[in-house]
Amino acid sequence: MILTVTLNTALGLTHEVPALVPHTSHRVGHGAERPGGRGVDVARVLAALGHETVVTGFAGGPTGDRVRALLAPVPRLTDAFVATEAATRRTLAVVDTRAGGTTRFDETGAAVTSAEWTAFRERYADLLDGAAAVALCGSLPPGVHVGAYAELVRTARAAGVPVLLDTGGEPLRRGIAARPDLVKPDADELAGLTGSREPRRATQDARRRGAHAVVTSLGPGGLLAATPDGLWRATHPAPADPTAAGAPVAAALLAGLVDDTPWPDRLTQAAVLAASSPAPGEYDEKRHADLLPQVRVTEESA
Repeated sequence: MILTVTLNTALGLTHEVPALVPHTSHRVGHGAERPGGRGVDVARVLAALGHETVVTGFAGGPTGDRVRALLAPVPRLTDAFVATEAATRRTLAVVDTRAGGTTRFDETGAAVTSAEWTAFRERYADLLDGAAAVALCGSLPPGVHVGAYAELVRTARAAGVPVLLDTGGEPLRRGIAARPDLVKPDADELAGLTGSREPRRATQDARRRGAHAVVTSLGPGGLLAATPDGLWRATHPAPADPTAAGAPVAAALLAGLVDDTPWPDRLTQAAVLAASSPAPGEYDEKRHADLLPQVRVTEESA
């Protein structure tokens, strides 16, 4: 099975409006609820692709109960969250159907207690036994120390489990030094780590900082991967919802890590999933098949 970790789980609500106008009131319908947090989205895509997946992290209060209820019917996905006293955070996405953009409002999240963190570490260590790979995804909630991902990377490596790290800021800086197998920052997260906005230089610099391989999203520019086998670029059609593209990329890369598929094949799958995902954590098989011929992967000179 594949394990995904979401320390800052969320209950997501999406509303659509004909036009998003600042400083005005908007009348909306009921909206769509989704279980959220980056690792939860990755797990949902992996499960849709046919992989047995376990989700862990934190979930608490009525919102946490709702997240777990929404995940319960998902085939091939097992809930192994640690319960918290504080309620799971909420996120709000507002889709402008005329302009096509999405505006997000994300709560920070409630504080995790030291006892809850200890309980999670024990659960995590137990789940690594039998995991083919683990993804550590998203932001850290208050109460979890900034070096948490570095600690979790080291625990996985000691257990012989490959690790994908998908975060930003200081947690990424510390986590990459623990030598994960793969990191997947976006362009802003990569620039924050390396100080460079030049993608080729920045991805290679990130590898030197400890990651075995680095894959970054360049938005309309596709994906760039610095790997032990070379430097690769994947181009793909623009995603319907750019905010939904990150989790499918991580899911494809994690599946490729488990299956040890060649890098061009991993990036092809990652690129087409980025382009075809209709919403965070969702997979559209028909759109995937339609867009696959439009993906191109090329090797670049170092």
